[in-house]
Amino acid sequence: MGELIVSLLPLALGVVMSPLAIMALVAVLVSQRARANGTAFLIGWAVALIATLGVSYLVFGFLEVHENREPPLWAAFVRLVIALLLIGAAIWVYRRGHNRVLAMAAAATPEAVVAAAPQLPGWLRAVDQFTPGRSLLLGFGIFALNPVDVSCSVLAMLDVRAAPVSPASAATAIVAFAVVGILPIAAPVFYTLVKGAGADPLLERVRSWIAGHTSLLNAGLLVLIGAMQLQKALSTLL
Repeated sequence: MGELIVSLLPLALGVVMSPLAIMALVAVLVSQRARANGTAFLIGWAVALIATLGVSYLVFGFLEVHENREPPLWAAFVRLVIALLLIGAAIWVYRRGHNRVLAMAAAATPEAVVAAAPQLPGWLRAVDQFTPGRSLLLGFGIFALNPVDVSCSVLAMLDVRAAPVSPASAATAIVAFAVVGILPIAAPVFYTLVKGAGADPLLERVRSWIAGHTSLLNAGLLVLIGAMQLQKALSTLL
């Protein structure tokens, strides 16, 4: 049980360290209606994460991953494809360059955040007019349309299904993974709920630090996760 949770930590960190989610959340939290929209964004993110975990767990259960004494061949190919995706993503993140990271760190308004992070949707410039419903969809989409977040969640459920643990232990591992994946989004939202506009200075400092270091940290983490999955895939195939 403990070994399973430890093995899931790198994958959970892959979900946690999402610069796209951080930039979008900051744009919401420094806008008008920050409390309502921040809460809606959190709900959207949590629903997307939990849905991905639930669907993946059910699919791998239907495919009877746990019933095999040895990992099935298709599972190794799934790991191999996702490992290559993650390593490719690491190279892309690293090559984006330091200038873009500095621009993201210096952004102080929703418009500047969007301009500094072109992968964010352009309509995010209208975040000051967002309703909670649009913020919920944004939180959901930022997770569901991010291949790294989804890949890490799918791999986590493959590990849980393949592990020789009881259903109760598997449920505990899934809950732990979900909590770790939701907490980095929930913490600034709850802080804003408590402090209101007084939360802005600290949020800006935290965001600036994360934006200034995310590129290298993300690249290293993606390489680590990709290498781990590549090793698992090759140990099955060879």
